[in-house]
Amino acid sequence: MITVYNPANGTVVGQAPELSLDEVKAAIDRACAAFPTWSRRLAKERGDLLRAWFDLVKTDKRIFAEIMVQENGKCLSEALGEIDYGLGFIGWYAEEAKRVYGDTIPTQATGAAVMVVKEPVGPTAAITPWNFPFMMICRKIATALAAGCTMIIKPSEETPLTAYKLLEYARRAGIPEGVFEMVTGNPKEIGELFTGDTRIRKISFTGSTAVGKLLASASGATLTKMTLELGGNAPFIVFDDAEFDEALAGIVAAKLRNSGQVCISPNRIYVQDGVYDRFVAALAERVAKLEVGDGMREDFVVGPLVNQTGFDKVAALVDDAREHGARLVLGGKQHALGGLFYEPTILADIGDDARMAQNEIFGPVFAVYRFQTEEEVVARANNTEYGLVAYAYTRALGRAFRLSRDIEAGMVILNSGSVGTASVPFGGVKQSGYGREGSYYGIEEYVEVKYVLMAGLNR
Repeated sequence: MITVYNPANGTVVGQAPELSLDEVKAAIDRACAAFPTWSRRLAKERGDLLRAWFDLVKTDKRIFAEIMVQENGKCLSEALGEIDYGLGFIGWYAEEAKRVYGDTIPTQATGAAVMVVKEPVGPTAAITPWNFPFMMICRKIATALAAGCTMIIKPSEETPLTAYKLLEYARRAGIPEGVFEMVTGNPKEIGELFTGDTRIRKISFTGSTAVGKLLASASGATLTKMTLELGGNAPFIVFDDAEFDEALAGIVAAKLRNSGQVCISPNRIYVQDGVYDRFVAALAERVAKLEVGDGMREDFVVGPLVNQTGFDKVAALVDDAREHGARLVLGGKQHALGGLFYEPTILADIGDDARMAQNEIFGPVFAVYRFQTEEEVVARANNTEYGLVAYAYTRALGRAFRLSRDIEAGMVILNSGSVGTASVPFGGVKQSGYGREGSYYGIEEYVEVKYVLMAGLNR
């Protein structure tokens, strides 16, 4: 069994099965066997089952939230928000199942017709991370099932309990065995089974760039379709003309979501010279008032990091930045609560040579850089191998359009710290991956386009 620990206090939360390779293979077999029947069900029937699942989970969302707090460490208000976010995908794709449209094309031959239809790609697999153990699964499974695919999900070993609870409710809603399967066990071995089985026609992965590259390389041997949502190094740019209080609120909310353990978390905070000192001082005043603690309470708190590896990485990046001349404004060490709690930290005057300028921090650390001009900050924002999301605050309309064009990212968020809903395409460029999740673009990742020529219609 896989034992799950509460990162806030180290207590045992529960256990999940560590499946053998034969058991994982059996789950793959079930998903493949279920595909023909599931893919031929009416789109409305698939949507109705998704909607029934939505309703069951929504009724008991407090149960899911409390499980998530215990195994993930995020606070209760965030967990409840994540459940609403994830349910949004189930609700959206319950409707989108009926909108996978094809085309007709004018024919070049007498007595013929040309049709373009879209068909489900086949059995699929997904690998999801620990930081959004509910939403990530909903986003992938709802899209696949709506398109007519079956799916096997391997959740993170850090947070499998939320995943298995979702599976339990899917069964209660009537989603059959084989259509939605769950496997937990050795990540490397399961990944190799997914990429090596030619019956699995698509893999969706959210996680590190390093692991994504390994999966993409292995999938190349079978030409398996992939959606990869990988690492980020998000710039957050505040211009002199920004709405100051809105920018301040936006960075605090975006940075401290899940204690900074989010791929879209602002990693490099660029503040223009004219408001730099004022912004750093106001940020320190606001962050200093935030509470740190166990998340099982109604109000917002900054929770623990998920494990010791994550804690050590954050501490090392902070130490490296200080060694390279960064000024410590706030925090910078383990919290008085001990364990995996790290103080919300603000570092100012960071140079681009610090390691955190090119590496995801994945912790509650505000890394603030000074800049002078728009051209300079765009070049610095793009000076990274990643391109997932970028944020900017400005009241200049022309500048906003230039930033949306010139910044190299799959998502550019202007004058807001909030990124995703079910109705928009989520994904990155460069080494942040490829493919999109959410919106009607997301379901296109799970279908194949088939051209049909019907000749001899005059006979």
